[in-house]
Amino acid sequence: TTDGKTAREVYQLVGAEAHAIVKEQYGLLNDEILPQLAAEGIRFLKRADWNAEQREWIREFFFREVMPVITPIGLDPSHPFPRVLNKSLNFAVELEGRDAFGRSSGAAIVQAPRVLPRVIRLPRELGEAEYSFVFLSSILHEFVHELFAGMKVLGCYQFRVTRNSNLFVDEEEVKNLRAKIQGELPQRHFGDAVRLEVANSCSEAMTQFLLGQFNLTESDLFRVLGPVNLVRLMQVPDWVLRSDLKFQPFTPGIPKALQKCHSVFDSIRGGDILLHHPYQSFNPVIELLEQSANDPQVVAIKMTVYRTGTDSVLMQSLLRAAQNGKEVTVVVELMARFDEEANIGWATKLEEVGAHVVYGVVGYKTHAKMLMIV
Repeated sequence: TTDGKTAREVYQLVGAEAHAIVKEQYGLLNDEILPQLAAEGIRFLKRADWNAEQREWIREFFFREVMPVITPIGLDPSHPFPRVLNKSLNFAVELEGRDAFGRSSGAAIVQAPRVLPRVIRLPRELGEAEYSFVFLSSILHEFVHELFAGMKVLGCYQFRVTRNSNLFVDEEEVKNLRAKIQGELPQRHFGDAVRLEVANSCSEAMTQFLLGQFNLTESDLFRVLGPVNLVRLMQVPDWVLRSDLKFQPFTPGIPKALQKCHSVFDSIRGGDILLHHPYQSFNPVIELLEQSANDPQVVAIKMTVYRTGTDSVLMQSLLRAAQNGKEVTVVVELMARFDEEANIGWATKLEEVGAHVVYGVVGYKTHAKMLMIV
């Protein structure tokens, strides 16, 4: 680097900073956010806090919703360590004794399917607070012994592994970039491990075992005091009907020049219009493309595309424009990180209706946002 550090030294500094940020993140969750939510009648119940009625409801939930969809894997010579998906929730279980088949297995892995909710709300009548939630990890910890009849559970620890999600594609060597990327996508979830998150209570023996399975070192280990994936908490505000605890909704504005005319083209004829996102609405851009797709005076549309998503009104307008006989040219960036599959899908649909599709510039990512209407 310019300051004389090697790549390894920079990596170590970044790692130390990442550990500090994660520690602060969980400190804020446990010391500030959860206590303040509890004071407002929004509680996340630990197992020790469950009363008899709550425990019975959670027990029934486990047998009805959780147990049928999980498959514990006892680790032995015929059942090696499973392939763990990138960022999936898993539980490492330490066991003692023999199972129903007389097999002795000191450890097992329980993978939590993504279909299971990570946060479960209890019925209002079961809690003193207006909103009571429990984590899926707490439920599995409490009832994991039900999965191992005849065996003693010594410990149950949640963990999550983050894998390298880069696609290894040499753009200059491949003859068909789209086909190459399609071939790489299925392997994305099983790239080399780069980080291991484990419960703060995870035993040293199990921690070292997991690090060995993923070929990681202590510097790649993150011990967390709480759920290993805090992103799943993002859904909670939608469940809590307390507008006084939320930011006031923001409505992007629309320039006066666009409010006067029904047609965006008529507004543009009156002078240039500057849109400042996100403070001003993106809808005029959507309307411009929609009107262009149907306007008989428009003969061609040229546009760059980076991130699309699986449901894009912009792409639908481009498809409709091509179907209406207009010359449509689209520069689709196939290497848009984590949107490759969606972009490939749209590129295929565009080609099927006669649009010209260009896959960016070899060696570069086309991140520019441009739209030209003729």
